[in-house]
Amino acid sequence: VRISKNLYRINANSTITTPLLVIEGKNITVDFNGSELYGSNDKRKPNEFYGLAILVKKGSSNIIIKNANVHGYKVAILADSVYHLTVENCNLSYNWRQQLHSNRMREDISDWMSYHHNEKDEWLRYGAALYLKHCKNAIVKNNKVTGGQCALMMTSCENAEVFDNNFSFNSAIGIGMYASSHNKIYHNNLDWNVRGYSYGHYNRGQDSAGILVFEQCNENEFYYNSVTHSGDGFFLWAGQYTMDSGRGGCNNNIIFNNDFSYAPTNGVEVTFSSNEISKNIIHGCDNGVWGGYSYNTIISNNDFKNNRTGIAIEHGQHNHINGNSFDSENTGVRLWSNKTQDPNWGYAKYHDTRSAGYFMDVNKLTNVKVGFDIMRSDSITVAGTEFKEVKQKFKIGEAVTHLDTVSIEKKIDAVSHRSKYTARPAQKFSSGKDQIKMTEWGPYNFQYPILWLKDVDSTGIYHFEIIGPKGQMKLKKMQGFDIAGKIAAGQLINFLAKADSSIVTRFIEFEYNGPAFIDRLGKKHQGKNETITYSEFDPASTWNISWYKWDSLHDPNKDYNIFLSTFQQLPVLTATTKRPDYTWWGTIGKNLPSDSFATVAATTMNLPKGKYEISITADDLLKLFVDGKEVINAWDSKYVDYDENTNHPIVLQLEGKHDFKIIHAENGGLATLMFYIKPVD
Repeated sequence: VRISKNLYRINANSTITTPLLVIEGKNITVDFNGSELYGSNDKRKPNEFYGLAILVKKGSSNIIIKNANVHGYKVAILADSVYHLTVENCNLSYNWRQQLHSNRMREDISDWMSYHHNEKDEWLRYGAALYLKHCKNAIVKNNKVTGGQCALMMTSCENAEVFDNNFSFNSAIGIGMYASSHNKIYHNNLDWNVRGYSYGHYNRGQDSAGILVFEQCNENEFYYNSVTHSGDGFFLWAGQYTMDSGRGGCNNNIIFNNDFSYAPTNGVEVTFSSNEISKNIIHGCDNGVWGGYSYNTIISNNDFKNNRTGIAIEHGQHNHINGNSFDSENTGVRLWSNKTQDPNWGYAKYHDTRSAGYFMDVNKLTNVKVGFDIMRSDSITVAGTEFKEVKQKFKIGEAVTHLDTVSIEKKIDAVSHRSKYTARPAQKFSSGKDQIKMTEWGPYNFQYPILWLKDVDSTGIYHFEIIGPKGQMKLKKMQGFDIAGKIAAGQLINFLAKADSSIVTRFIEFEYNGPAFIDRLGKKHQGKNETITYSEFDPASTWNISWYKWDSLHDPNKDYNIFLSTFQQLPVLTATTKRPDYTWWGTIGKNLPSDSFATVAATTMNLPKGKYEISITADDLLKLFVDGKEVINAWDSKYVDYDENTNHPIVLQLEGKHDFKIIHAENGGLATLMFYIKPVD
């Protein structure tokens, strides 16, 4: 079948259970001939996109899909139980993705990715450009996915080959695998698949990754990929079955000759499993390799540089670390274990969790503060190590036994320190974690002009830079700011925020004339008289906040009305603030509760006439009242089952003075309460 080349704007069904186009049968080639298929034409925002564009039905075989451009759907292509599917030369960019709530100064927990199980396709709630399940011998080659959330997701797939694709600048996952084995992933660009990061402020990653390997994925090969600037470069977790039973894992995977540099968190994370990590470039990450509970794992001939810690392994056994180069690290290798384990944890019941049995040889450490940091570990051999400008070769903590360093600096030539790296070259953008610039729709891709806020100093000066394609930028208008210095394209541009409490909206508007570009939503622009803006909505308000401790007689999960009598007692803490913006990892204050507490927050706002989106991120229970009327009811712990469900939005038409009141209750664990309000575009 050869599709007539054209632009097709066709909305799909509102759910992904009824696809727009079905391919079913054997020995079928569908050549889209460069056609563009757009869905969700009645929507503007990517988090509103819906529908499944193409389904390859169960039982089909020898299917080829090529030369398709599919945009604006929740899922572009889904294949179920297909033998020998080929997807090639397709552009599946700008499909569904979340609107992120984390910003420059603080993260929001509702942006975390919650994978856990996928036996019932739970991952589909995050959408996908290409979703394969129970497929064998698939070939995915020469495709592009950018400006989405998840590019290629595979569950229970075997013997696939995924190569020469560019899955970059997505807000969560480049390639994700669940219970998938014997696959080959090679020569792909999987750069800037990231969220949960703000340079100089926080580096959480929120479980985004260039490559995700999750739950019983075995004997896969990953080689010659560029996987830079992603939340984790490579993120492998053994899975819940292993956590409960101590058996299985994601084992015998080969991670060879890739570039995992500039991950905000871990270049490579491999846990509760046995794998090989060899000849990779890992620069500028928090941890080069995080190998918690790894066993019988080989980490060899990797190039570590400018990481906080090169290799960090807790509770690992019988691992071999050899031939690696560590340059300009705070710590080269860190090994440790905790004193005790949770006696109810299944993995610890059935699996060895000591830190023991390491052989580390022929490693080279240059300009490293601490070479080897070891605590609560047994039977460690360090041999043939070359130290150069290392401040402290060994930092030995408590309970280290049978440490053998007799031949530590003996020359051993069995393994070379350096190898010739042939990973797929990174894309031609400036490298470094400072080049990860997150917008509300994902990582900035350097393809469109943007007024980027670098910092706000203590004097109220906003420091901007104009980045993207080179063109002429002319200041057209502004509100709530004064110019603070000379404006010159390509340099920092400074504006001083006016100290005027009556200013509700601040904005800056430039006119851009330059090369044509595609914006963050996938829309094409000619580059003539384009409007480039920065804006922030900041209504003056003072929130009065009180916290209370509740007991079992006033359990908010049982009876809301009885719970309300909690507020008849004196609060344990009070505060005033400009806006509720809290995340509690522990107590709400010194000698105050961390669990079983309630929050009441109230304010009055005077708002210009308009339509407003109000949202609150809360863990665990929440209600919002406006002028005494309940407008958000999330008084159910089900809203914290998945992180994304902790954010509760509503759109209201408002004008003038309005009273806002939040009632929040925390059960246990992490707690958060964040309030947002902004005009609807």
